[in-house]
Amino acid sequence: MGGEIQCRARLGKQSSEGKALLETSELIFRGEFRLKIPFTQMKSVKAVDGELRIAFSEGKAVLLLGMQAEKWAQKILHPKTRIEKIGIKPGVRVSLLGELEEAFRAELRESKASVTVGKVAEGSEYVFLVAGSLKDLAQSAKIARSLAGAAALWIVYPKGGKDITEGDVIASGRKAGLKDVKVVGFSPTHTALKFVVPVHQR
Repeated sequence: MGGEIQCRARLGKQSSEGKALLETSELIFRGEFRLKIPFTQMKSVKAVDGELRIAFSEGKAVLLLGMQAEKWAQKILHPKTRIEKIGIKPGVRVSLLGELEEAFRAELRESKASVTVGKVAEGSEYVFLVAGSLKDLAQSAKIARSLAGAAALWIVYPKGGKDITEGDVIASGRKAGLKDVKVVGFSPTHTALKFVVPVHQR
């Protein structure tokens, strides 16, 4: 998630207090009216006098963000790549468990990471577990025991799913003795939560 803030928004003649959320590939506002604007539908994005002004396919939206307006505009106009958000650098050792989308695998190859598929390689600095059910989450404990130092377990799970919720994911990681430290919008359909071994236990 890029950030969230309480603010006032305007859309045409409508005006409302609410919460604005800057996600990986879209801007969301929830108040008396709702907005969900994918970056791909934005025709122009400007920060003017504390206002974030967005022209998109359905009209013009204005969010009163104050000092955050320019920062959000830059994040929309120059979004970080998924690899950058996760923190993967060339040469790091990555293990993939489950059906990760091919686009992400391609991004890993492009980043020059060392990738192992189907098992946790010794010395892995990042382990990605795709979980679509509580049964998949059961692997967390075994993976946790293989993590060393600041190595991270990223659990990737469906957004808004009924079979597995954010609460299930967090509970699974904590039960395995890990600490949840970061969340990112992994894709339009999935979220990723980062877990690490608590500092005092490394």
